[in-house]
Amino acid sequence: MSETTHDLLIIGGGPAGLSAAIYATRAGLDSLTIEQGAFGGQITTTDEVDNYPGIEGVNGGELGTRLQEHAEHLGAAFAYDTIEDVTRNEDGTFTASGYDGTYTAKTLIYAAGATPRKAGFAGEDEFRGRGVSYCATCDGMFYTGKRIFVIGGGNSACEEAVFLSRFASEVTLIVRKDHLRAVNSVVKQVETNEKIEVRYLTTLTGVSGETLPTTLTFRDNGTGDTHEETYEPGSFGIFVSVGHEPQTKLVEGLVDLANDRSIVTKDDMSTKTPGLFVAGDVRKKPLRQVITAAADGAVAATSAALYLGELVI
Repeated sequence: MSETTHDLLIIGGGPAGLSAAIYATRAGLDSLTIEQGAFGGQITTTDEVDNYPGIEGVNGGELGTRLQEHAEHLGAAFAYDTIEDVTRNEDGTFTASGYDGTYTAKTLIYAAGATPRKAGFAGEDEFRGRGVSYCATCDGMFYTGKRIFVIGGGNSACEEAVFLSRFASEVTLIVRKDHLRAVNSVVKQVETNEKIEVRYLTTLTGVSGETLPTTLTFRDNGTGDTHEETYEPGSFGIFVSVGHEPQTKLVEGLVDLANDRSIVTKDDMSTKTPGLFVAGDVRKKPLRQVITAAADGAVAATSAALYLGELVI
């Protein structure tokens, strides 16, 4: 249990939290960054990052490691723990309670990120980890030479379909609308990949089977008709890529939430609670990318330093 009241507590060790740790350390703040899994956040599940300025074609896990090592080199402090509760005390400080300890700080940056959103088809929970996956880079290799269905029509789904085509015998992209919602360069990669088939106006409504899934039920969103397709158990996989759910539960009572349950902040990353700042994918914003998360973290840490009166800009 921590007996120290830090200047700043950062919850979340993804690009937003690590960027905040870098800027907080450079500002001279006594900060502690807490992460429950792998430092680097969601980016560690990405095979290749090719849109971060100045770093071309880097593996996501490597980029996460570089961010943490940079912060450590500057003197940032880290802890592994799962935070279960966050409260604001009467004196204006914040206390975060975890499995391994209790942490108190004068300011808090909440950068907990988001988790994969479920597609909502019958059998999704039952077969999660047994035919249904949410991470192409984690599980793609297990489907070498097999058929893969990717659910979604945005940038992430298209990028995952292209990545999975390296392993799969064929990839079927299931898109509920009549078009792909991805940038042109990614759409072109999908359209020119001979292994990828796109089914528009289609929804996967159910998966069934015994130990492993065997039967998939699809709905034609144009006509409303449904049909089933049956395959040998273990001969295919389903990868869900329909967005992410912001992890707001710990601070719901301290912030304002948008319709999608992301957290509303001001431009300086501040919230309605003095001393509480939010950064990264958990925040309401138009673009969720590594570069925007890192920018959020930099702004949030600078704002925390200003709040504490430790920095003048």
